Formats: sequence, structure tokens, C-alpha cells
Amino acid sequence: MWSLAWPWALAALPLPFIMRYLLPEARGLSEAGLRVPSIESFRTLMDRSATEQLLNWRFWVAALAWLLLVLAAARPERIGDELDVPVAGRNLMLAVDLSGSMDQKDFELGGLRVDRLTATKAVATDFIERREGDRIGLILFGELAYLQVPLTLDRKTVNALLLEAFIGLAGEKTAIGDAITLAVRRVHEQKQEAGEQVLVLLTDGANTAGEVDPIKAAELARQVGLRIYTIGIGAEQMEVASLIGGRRPINPSADLDEDTLTEIARLTGGRYFRATDTASLQDIYKLVDELEPVEEPESGFRPVKSYYFVPLGMAVALVILLSLTSLLQRLLLNRIREVPLSAG
Repeated sequence: MWSLAWPWALAALPLPFIMRYLLPEARGLSEAGLRVPSIESFRTLMDRSATEQLLNWRFWVAALAWLLLVLAAARPERIGDELDVPVAGRNLMLAVDLSGSMDQKDFELGGLRVDRLTATKAVATDFIERREGDRIGLILFGELAYLQVPLTLDRKTVNALLLEAFIGLAGEKTAIGDAITLAVRRVHEQKQEAGEQVLVLLTDGANTAGEVDPIKAAELARQVGLRIYTIGIGAEQMEVASLIGGRRPINPSADLDEDTLTEIARLTGGRYFRATDTASLQDIYKLVDELEPVEEPESGFRPVKSYYFVPLGMAVALVILLSLTSLLQRLLLNRIREVPLSAG
């Protein structure tokens, strides 16, 4: 659909005619003092009817140039089809534990026994894909915590780098406090770029490394408005081979510090979840979706592209054409004056 951004500019169209009638007429020019004994050759070059045709042609070209210039001032634009535009809802950081204990194969995925990190990747990638409009960042931590992906709208990159992570990449121990502190620093630096600040932290152990206590880090998170959802991952029971034969049950999540994870969530206004298998982990991420819903896209947006430069360029071209014809006419008249005239 075509439209004019400033249609009131079309009111300038009759301006040349108004000026023509309002301004006083120019005084007539004195007659030329050159006497021509014979004007046959002069008539051949500048016939009166030909001059009238030239003036008439120039008038219409000038009128068209003025019309195009006014049209350009009205700014013609093309309005595209209505689009749905996702809005940036929040800054969402994911912190994933890569410590050695994540190698425990107490989860099932597709009927196969897999380690905790593999199950986390499978569920978290679906979660990330659903977070359209959120700025997502990825923190990987073990003995050290480091920023794998800064906050970005590029969900594919976040997923790709999460899938490339491997157990032990950041060390064998667990630095929960350092991971939270790193998230606090990142969301604080970009706090003005989104409304909500959220951290989803997944771990299977207790804080055994790092420089910052997890509770102190949670207090810092509360000060900057960072809400933390903690997920304790690991089965509550599994059977392993016994030294005396047969199998015996064990608790593979004995090292999980649920009290600390619960307190972290409470201090920051989040929630603590317990994931004992792949299904419960999927349910947790879906629940996080409900607690932190994705902003609905704004409808009614139509892209607008301005085309004022098209009539403007055509008007400039016509003005140049008129200027060149005027220059050629002057050169022609000068040549005529210089031609020796024979005595009649």
C-alpha cells in the first residue's frame, strides 16, 4: 500500500501560478539594436513557430519538475504487510554445572542410560528454543565459572555452544557462588536492556570451590534484582554392582546440597526444583516457562520504506536538462550573432 507521509506538502503545487499573478510583471526589454539587412538565414535557425514550440516544451518540463519536487516533499512511502514483532522480555542466564559428578549415568533418554549432562543438554536446548524474545546468556561452571555466551537474542548460538560443552571443561569441583556472581555481573552491566533479570542454575552437588559463598552471592543477586531458579539434578536411587556379587541400591545424589539451593532461590524470589529423571527435568523447564512467560509478539507493526528520492532524483534530472538546453540556446544565439551577414 502506497501513502504520503506529509500529504499537506501537496498544497504547494499551485504556488508558481499564485506567484505569477501576485508579483508585478517585469518591464519589457528594449528592442535589439542590431539591424539585419537580410534575415533569411536567421529565420532558418530561429523560426518564430519553432521558438514557441521550444518555450512550450520547456514550460511543460519545468511544470513536471515542480510536480515531482512537491511529490518528493510529500515523502511517498510504501507500507508493507502487517508483521508480528517479538519483544525483548528479559535477560535470562543459564548456569550449567560441568563438574565431574555430572558424569553419573542415572538418567534415561530415548530408552538409553545417559549421564546427567547429556540429559540436561537435551532438555535445555528445547527450553532455549522456546524463549523467543529473551536475551539469553550461558555460564558454564565447575571449579571455575566462565561466560560461554554473553546475553544475546541468537538462540541457535546458545544451543550450539551448550551442546559443545563437556564434563570437566571447567574443573572437577563445583563453584556455585562464583557462577551466581558472574551472572550478577553480566545482568547488572546490561540491566537497562530488558525488564526482568532471571538466572536458571542447574547443579548436582554442593559448593566445593570458588571464592564467593553461594548465600553471599544470592544476596548480591537480590540487590540487583536477579531472580534465581535453582535445579538440583540427580536420581535419588540407583542400583550398582556389589563387590560380593549381585546389585545394591545407592543414592547417587548424596552430595546434593538442597538446603543451600533452596535458600538461594528463596533469597532472590525464585524457586528450587528437584529433577530426579528426564521427565521431571522437562517438567521443571516447562514450569519455568510458566513462571517466566515469553512475551507475546506485538502485532500491528507494518514496515515502511520511503521512496522520496525517486521523484527528487527525477526532478533534479529535469532541472539539469532545462539548464543544458538553456545553455545550448545561448551558445546558438551567440554563434548567430557572430555569423557575417551579407548586404541585402
